[in-house]
Amino acid sequence: MDMLTNCSDTLGKRESNRIRNRNAILLAARECFRKKGYDNATIRDIVRKTGLAAGTFYNYYSSKQDIFAALLTDFLNQLNLNLTRYRKAAGTGEDFIRSTYLALFRATADDPLVYELAHRNDQTIRELFGSDLLGLAMLSLEDDVRDAVNGNLLPNVDQDYLCAAFFGVAYEMSLRVARRTHKTPDNGEREAQAAAQFAATLFLGGLTQLDTLS
Repeated sequence: MDMLTNCSDTLGKRESNRIRNRNAILLAARECFRKKGYDNATIRDIVRKTGLAAGTFYNYYSSKQDIFAALLTDFLNQLNLNLTRYRKAAGTGEDFIRSTYLALFRATADDPLVYELAHRNDQTIRELFGSDLLGLAMLSLEDDVRDAVNGNLLPNVDQDYLCAAFFGVAYEMSLRVARRTHKTPDNGEREAQAAAQFAATLFLGGLTQLDTLS
């Protein structure tokens, strides 16, 4: 029993160290990218900031691009969880639109550096994931819009155009949220809420007119 307990304790410590080291590397990378930019920051800069040995670093990541992918993967995972939760809970068209944008803008406000990095390095994103960041983050939007129309949450307008409009507004407004929040981090939630309400009001007014045209 003592052997099993010791083994379990050892595995627990290893996992804790693994998580701690990974977080230290990603935190250091964020700071280096913020200060020097993605292109100018080096692996040596990141390793030096973590305080870890170079050999330890390479147990986790083999290149700067790997770190970039890890940062974006964490960002996307959290964003998609929020998108799904908010949209599924929507009871009205306004809830559907506002919750979608709020999930995106909150994620952007929480980690504006990652979002800005993604848009400054579009080619890197395509090489890693085969798509742009916004396309990945909004991958399920078409299906959700179709379900919302079928459930009478949204009017039956041209869904292809509607999704394209959602994408365009999300892209540009998210960049604004990222830049504003980067300057004043304490205003992140306020910026996300204000931007989501702006987008929802914009679309709801336009959708009312589009529905009469249809």
